[in-house]
Order: sequence, then structure tokens, then C-alpha cells
Amino acid sequence: MTARETIERKHQEDLQRLKGFRLLDDDFLTKCFEGDTACIQLVLRIVLEIPDLVVVDVRTQVFVENLLNRSIRLDILATDSAGRKINVEIQRSDKGAGRKRARYNSGMMDANLLQKGEDFDQLPETYVIFITEHDVIGKGQAVYRVERYFAGTNEPFGDGSHILYVNGAYRDDSPIGKLMHDFSCTEASEMHYAVLAERVRYFKESKEGSAIMCKVIEDMRREEREEGRQEGRQENMNAIARRMLTAGRYALEEIAEISGLSLDEVRKLQGAQGA
Repeated sequence: MTARETIERKHQEDLQRLKGFRLLDDDFLTKCFEGDTACIQLVLRIVLEIPDLVVVDVRTQVFVENLLNRSIRLDILATDSAGRKINVEIQRSDKGAGRKRARYNSGMMDANLLQKGEDFDQLPETYVIFITEHDVIGKGQAVYRVERYFAGTNEPFGDGSHILYVNGAYRDDSPIGKLMHDFSCTEASEMHYAVLAERVRYFKESKEGSAIMCKVIEDMRREEREEGRQEGRQENMNAIARRMLTAGRYALEEIAEISGLSLDEVRKLQGAQGA
């Protein structure tokens, strides 16, 4: 097969893969919502039940840096006309929508919303919204709203932070049921909401839009290859360290230096072998 034929084959494979994309696929959703306030505004009006909510800014794949500890990347970060900051995450894996993940996202948003010298009362209202493919809470509801209350009185704490889980498997004729139907559609013609269908149609059916998505797919493929190489390198490093530990002739510091692992990682492998 010639190089040109190989490129064309990959292109056709990418187009076929693109046909199967849904808004429940985070890479596809973030591209559809990139720079488009109308789509996220529709979603937030329905999910938050605020029919007059107006989105004034939307950003996708927002990196929130923590210099000392774990940083995060937000799928979508929107700001509305009332100053509310709203993070929307798409999660097909139940594990990715863990409750402490929601807590961490909320905390990282807060940590980056005040400038030095600003009063804490200026902290804006925040929302972390997980839209999940399955009903991860398991109670059959369309939306699960998580709030802080005073124990014993059930009075709202009122700190302005909110967490919501949206059940992507929910279906009925309500706005949220129709919205979750649209998030699961692979065909724009089957969607209820025109504003979402228009964006999906552009990226799947137009020449310009599909070219953009094919570039996204190629980037995804490159990242997957790099992750695979990194995993392979890590496994090789672990294997070297295990062999040296088994030999019993090397100091832990020496094993760390030769294998490329940290001293703590070598100690963990040592503990696992001795278990």
C-alpha cells in the first residue's frame, strides 16, 4: 500500500469514527461548544431550570493549575450574566464522576476566582455539573442536586457552591429527557433541539466541520500513542526494578538510579514483592 493510499484509508476510518460520535463524547462536545454560547446556554437553562440564564463567556478544555499539587482540566467553563461560574464535565465512565472529583473541581475553581486583597464575600456562585452516560447515583432521577445544609435544621448553608449530577440515561418528554436523548444521538436529524442539531450537523456533515474533527481525531490518536509509550516505559522501569530487587544485591537508592523510578516507587515495589 502506498503512502497516499495509507493516508486515504486512515481518513476514511476517521470519517467512520466521526459518524459514531455523540455529545456524550467529551472531545466531540467540547469542539461543538467551543466559542458557541448558544449551545451551552440551552443546556444550562434546562439543567439549572433558569430559563432566562444568559451565558456571556464559554471556554473549553480549561487548564486550572495547582503549582504544588494536582492540576485539573475542565471540559467546559461558562460564565453567565449574573457572574456565576459553571463547570460542565462529560463522563462516560462512572469512575470519572466520583464525588471527591466533584469536590476537587469545586475547590480548584474557588481557589482561582479571587484576586489578592479581594474579600471572600466577592466569591461568585459556582456550579460543578457532571453529565454522565449512566445513572451513577442509581435513584432514577434526571438530575441530582447536591447542596450543603446545617445538620439538624436542614437550613441551607448558603455558601454559593453547588454540585449537580445529570443522568444521561434519563428519557421522557420533559426538557431534560429530550436533552439527554440529544446527547446520545449520532444523527443530527434525530435530535430535538435545533441549536444542538445545527452544531452536530456542521461537524459531521459539512466539509469544513468534518475536516476540523478529523484533525481532532488525529490529535487523539497521537495522544493515545504517547500514553501507550509512557505506559510501556513505566512497565519497563518497573520490570528492571523488580529484577534488581529479586537479585537482592542492590541498595534501594541504586535501583532507583538505574531503573529511573523514584525511591518511594522502589519501596512500594519492594513491599509488593514481600507481601
